Amino acid sequence: MLLEVLGHLPITVSEGTAAMKAAAEGRFDLALVDIGLPEIDGYEVARRIRSLPVAKGMKMVALTGYGQDSDKRRALAAGLDHHLTKPVKVDRLQELPDRSS
Repeated sequence: MLLEVLGHLPITVSEGTAAMKAAAEGRFDLALVDIGLPEIDGYEVARRIRSLPVAKGMKMVALTGYGQDSDKRRALAAGLDHHLTKPVKVDRLQELPDRSS
């Protein structure tokens, strides 16, 4: 709902294979990826989405409860552009589409 209030049209999925399918079928500017997903974790989801031609230019952000430095390194290594630890402040979400790093 927050993303809608901010003027975005979010698509919500609850597990990794659904996220990969949605990414393959559409063009998205931004993907918020939870790391602690069932079956396939968010790191693997990010790697697989990054390999898709439609993901070129998509910003991918880990939005997770995992906040250790090692978690952040794993997120970046998996192809995520940013790592945000829950809870995330609204202003951090607002600036994501405009940030280049």
